[in-house]
Amino acid sequence: MNVAIDEYGRPFVIVREQEKKRITGLEAHKANILAAKSVCDTLRTSLGPKGMDKIIVGADNEVTVTNDGATILEKMEIEHKCAKLLVDLSKSQDAEVGDGTTGVVILAGALLTQALKFLDQGLHPLHIADGYDRACAIAIERLESIAKPINLNDKSILERAAYTSLGSKVVSSQQELFARIAVEAVLSVADLERKDVNLDLIKVEGKAGGRLEDTCIVKGIVLNKELSHSQMKKETKHAKIAILTCPFEPPKPKTKNKVEITTAEHFKNLQKCEQDYFVKMIDMVQKSGANFVICQWGFDDEANHLLAQRGIPAVRWVGGVEMELIAIATGGKIVARFENLTPDKLGEAKLIREISWSTENTQVIYIEGCKCPQALTILVRGGNQMAVEEAERCIHDAICCVRNLIRDNRVVAGGGAPEIAAAIAVEAAADEFYTVYQHAIRGFAESLLALPLALADNSGLDAYASVNKAKAKQLLEQNENIGIDCHNMCPSDMYVEGVYETLYSKIQQISLATQVVKMILKIDDVIESGEL
Repeated sequence: MNVAIDEYGRPFVIVREQEKKRITGLEAHKANILAAKSVCDTLRTSLGPKGMDKIIVGADNEVTVTNDGATILEKMEIEHKCAKLLVDLSKSQDAEVGDGTTGVVILAGALLTQALKFLDQGLHPLHIADGYDRACAIAIERLESIAKPINLNDKSILERAAYTSLGSKVVSSQQELFARIAVEAVLSVADLERKDVNLDLIKVEGKAGGRLEDTCIVKGIVLNKELSHSQMKKETKHAKIAILTCPFEPPKPKTKNKVEITTAEHFKNLQKCEQDYFVKMIDMVQKSGANFVICQWGFDDEANHLLAQRGIPAVRWVGGVEMELIAIATGGKIVARFENLTPDKLGEAKLIREISWSTENTQVIYIEGCKCPQALTILVRGGNQMAVEEAERCIHDAICCVRNLIRDNRVVAGGGAPEIAAAIAVEAAADEFYTVYQHAIRGFAESLLALPLALADNSGLDAYASVNKAKAKQLLEQNENIGIDCHNMCPSDMYVEGVYETLYSKIQQISLATQVVKMILKIDDVIESGEL
């Protein structure tokens, strides 16, 4: 409430709007959970190979079509503070693992649904959070016990893992091609002894106008640029590349000065001075032995003309990230001043060529035969820009899946099988607890089934009947690989079907979802700045 004074000096009270009412305690818990749960429900239909895509229209009418959980949440304008925690959750999963961004949010939503039920029954939020924590440890232990190591030298197994991660994507018609490309790209830059993968050496470049099956790997760097002058030669062999962050322009004085020109002679002198400055720049480039220039900034027309005249092709307005990648690939150094350009700072490539594409005559630059042979570009094609952007996200997920296998070569079956196995283990362990934690642990076990239930539901199956059949089959056959087969529409051994996922991704999903739910359960008051 605010107290104000009217024109007669009498105080009166201004009551704030009801929608801005501050809520605390159990009411705050329920409001936070319902807000976060509404976000989770949005993603539920996007899970699995039969999951649906979402079309998101941004504030500037930019249209995005995707079923990637992290992208959907990033593009949505979410205002509620606790709901934003789930956006951060999806981003964390994407940054750490690269895949499983939808599953982690669905699991968090299921845990919150169970928590809401327990709050209505009178359980304390901290008891629920502690019970979830204990159940999480049991689930992770069970997943580690059923995981199987794979042979990293067998490319077909790596391709099957990447194939699984692409099942729900827009590129599912070209799963084999994209899986093969992802495996080849990662193995090209991987250090298997140290179990390390430098993804900075893999550049993903999209170009609209082709078909998905035209996507390919280029051993080198592809720049979505053109030569700065139309009369520059289109092909340079045995290129010595000057990588510059200084513009081909006259220096701009930091102080404000005026030059008064009174005669034509004065103007000629000024023009000659400027031209001499450009000539000096080009001379320094030529003296270093460079026969190709890549610059982060623009060129003056005079400098561009002189470069074409001297037979030195150039590319301008190259991004900072691309500059760093070119420097790594060609073994060159990024130079900030023309005076510092020396032969030992030049990059090397066997061939640089400009290629024209499509009827619109758009150009791209290929830098091939680099000094560092590991550097490569995945060139993604598609019918339109939206398809290309979604295909780029798909290839990112597949690359991250293979990278995770290089770091930790253990896998579990797909199709919700590990979640069912973990749920059985957690449910059995709940009997060992005689405190209030037992309720939360049982709720955690039930929440783990949210992922196989969503898989079955999105495939058009009777969700509860299918999951119960898979669960019963696991117990009967003592086979923890029985999951929801979305293609054969029945419970199957997912290892036999060739569907498996990385253990690392599954553990991260359960761990991150539990952490965020615990955080939400411990919030009992939302205070806006300036409210107190």
